[in-house]
Amino acid sequence: MTEESELFPAEAEELEDTSAAAEENDLYEHFRFEVDKGQAMLRIDKFLMGRIQNASRNKIQNAAHANNILVNDKPVKPNYRVKPMDIISIVLAYPPRDTEILAEDIPLNVVYEDEDVLVLNKAAGMVVHPAHGNYTGTLVNALAYRFQQQGIVSEVGPYLVHRIDKDTTGLILVAKNELAQSRLARSFFDHKVDRKYMALVWGDFKEEEGTVTGHIGRCLRDRLIMDVFPDGSHGKEAITHYKVLQRFHYITLVECTLETGRTHQIRAHMQHIGHTLFNDARYNGNQVLKGTTFTRYKQFIQNCFDLCPRQALHAQSLGFAHPADGRKMYFETELPDDMKAVIDKWERYVMKPDPDEEAE
Repeated sequence: MTEESELFPAEAEELEDTSAAAEENDLYEHFRFEVDKGQAMLRIDKFLMGRIQNASRNKIQNAAHANNILVNDKPVKPNYRVKPMDIISIVLAYPPRDTEILAEDIPLNVVYEDEDVLVLNKAAGMVVHPAHGNYTGTLVNALAYRFQQQGIVSEVGPYLVHRIDKDTTGLILVAKNELAQSRLARSFFDHKVDRKYMALVWGDFKEEEGTVTGHIGRCLRDRLIMDVFPDGSHGKEAITHYKVLQRFHYITLVECTLETGRTHQIRAHMQHIGHTLFNDARYNGNQVLKGTTFTRYKQFIQNCFDLCPRQALHAQSLGFAHPADGRKMYFETELPDDMKAVIDKWERYVMKPDPDEEAE
């Protein structure tokens, strides 16, 4: 029997505060098995329990009910009996947790909520998932408390289906039960979730829109950042579409649409094409990368950094099929105040006859 196991990120957790953590902490797993020639007839849920570490029967059955278990490319139910030479693939939501989640009463900006899903607008500075160095104060800790107050009992804690970085703001989707999580995980896996981000990036663009392609994986020189490998020699396929919204000569406001969801995808792709995110310290965007050498201009840039002390990236919109009935759901949120303040400052900058006056 052969086995392949891959982790598929969904705009995965911040690397800055998790040291060497990266794609191994992603939110859903894909397994592929080729059944041995001598395999006896056996229910597929029992078969998979014996081959996937710490996977409960309930989790496997929910995966089947969500059509996440395929045998020879066709979905099967939990009572399907495996046959010799069957090719089995399964998408499992959320690998087993190795740390206990402490419920914490942390305020959340909830945009929408029903029995199956919750959509919230995450503030900058909040880590999504507990990991090394961040076991408390995370979004998961806050969700654990909210679920506890609602009487939702879960052995694995809140049901995440994707993440956004610590200092990225915006919309994030959470499932409220395991079946909803399994169905949403499949939607992310199949690239059927629509996500648009607003980003301020260094430099001006010759074109109005474009697409960045290139595998993304952990940088071979610095394990705390991600890098782009156009030849596909490392990492996983990643596709980002972008469109120019507003130009400020030295920086540009762009809309980024994710076709895939890799760790730091927008941050790595934008740097790769020479447009590092504005004030992205991890990718050297907190340096003056475009513009003049005048002291007043440098002060103007520093003032902008002070207004938005993080990478200028916001998850603005989110569209998905509801896991219970398939109806189309769409949510959009305004830019946060810090990005608005920087954009306003740049608008005044480019309108002034003497733009250095704006540095005051």
